[in-house]
Amino acid sequence: MHRRTFHQTMLAASLAVVAPQLVRRPPSGVDGARLIRLFDALARFGATPAGGVHRVAYSDADRAARAWFAERMREAGLVVRVDTAANIIGRRGGTEPSLPPLVTGSHIDSVPDGGKFDGNVGSVGALEVAWSLRDRDVATRHPIDFVVFQNEEGGLVGSEAMAGALTETDLAHVSTSGLTIADGIRSLGGDPARLHEARRGSGDMAAYVELHIEQGGTLDAAGIDIGVVEGIVGIRWWDVTVDGFANHAGTTPMDRRQDALLAAARFVDAVHRAARARPGRQVATVGRIRALPGAPNVVPGRVEMSLEIRDLDADVIAALFAQLETEAAAIGEATGTRFTFANMELDAIPALTDDGIRRAIEASADALGLTHRRLPSGAGHDAQSFRTVAPLGMIFVPSVRGISHSPREYTEPADLVRGADVLLSTLLRLDADLQP
Repeated sequence: MHRRTFHQTMLAASLAVVAPQLVRRPPSGVDGARLIRLFDALARFGATPAGGVHRVAYSDADRAARAWFAERMREAGLVVRVDTAANIIGRRGGTEPSLPPLVTGSHIDSVPDGGKFDGNVGSVGALEVAWSLRDRDVATRHPIDFVVFQNEEGGLVGSEAMAGALTETDLAHVSTSGLTIADGIRSLGGDPARLHEARRGSGDMAAYVELHIEQGGTLDAAGIDIGVVEGIVGIRWWDVTVDGFANHAGTTPMDRRQDALLAAARFVDAVHRAARARPGRQVATVGRIRALPGAPNVVPGRVEMSLEIRDLDADVIAALFAQLETEAAAIGEATGTRFTFANMELDAIPALTDDGIRRAIEASADALGLTHRRLPSGAGHDAQSFRTVAPLGMIFVPSVRGISHSPREYTEPADLVRGADVLLSTLLRLDADLQP
């Protein structure tokens, strides 16, 4: 059934996924009307005239939204605290409290003048799951932690801190709000000197499952309800410099030029061709370029640009880069220029999701009559921080026309509800199936 015409009676679809002795009555779907009310209320914090939100981490709007969200968590029956990394954690107890918790959540900070769906869908979806479990008096074996991670958009700060990966260099970085990360953590009630207390190591989580908008157009274009994320791509960035020879544009013959911009243009085309020629779903991008000295009457003597490659397989990234290095050398020889590559600070490792969690997501979607497809995440998410800590899973809902990080970012309300329903069902399946 096409998701655009799927009737909202799915809200009452039985999940029937928990051992009978652990529930007083069979759980059913989330309260879709309440979910949309919560989502709309959150979207008011930092709302912009264009319809998006400006709620960068550590801003007044961010702090106000966090306070509002923590109060809603308490109303949902969660025991709420702020850890030393300034993440908000609401815990729902389990019947076997010695078991490690299932963890779900996302973030509520935004990029500057961004959309109101990125991060918020997963955060509000998780909150609605907590409400639904309370409404139906559902008991779970595992405790469940519902988490709002701080400053995802500034580099997965909260989740990296929880995973024990935040460094002193990271803490000194100046955020979009103007505060250093350390001062930002303090402003939210955390303590950067005690980050070790927020750390969770291997075995401290039973599983981590995150609901998110796709931020791409695959699901929307195909009319698919649910994306089952195969993994979060690895990302490598390089600074690329092309050195030629700056000379007078009027007096230097065309056949005697060492034009760095010409060489750079050929390289940009090579990046596009090489990424498309290989089988797979890798992407490669030159997103920044500057020609020097930058005068209209001077043959460019130097070009500075970026190169980014993303894929689920680190070996594919390495192989594509090696091919581009070879092509750059050939371009340099043909144009009398020289290419140099410097690896930039960002070097995200691919984070593959757990196949058992993928199957639980698919089974949940099937039980709800929803179509689904496996696909990679081309964007980074808090989930990737826990790649060495716990089994990971991610649920995508469609982004209309694939627009994200923009006030025009949009996901249909019915898709928000479907995603939360699948999250609820998946968590209950994992709770029933995971062994200590």
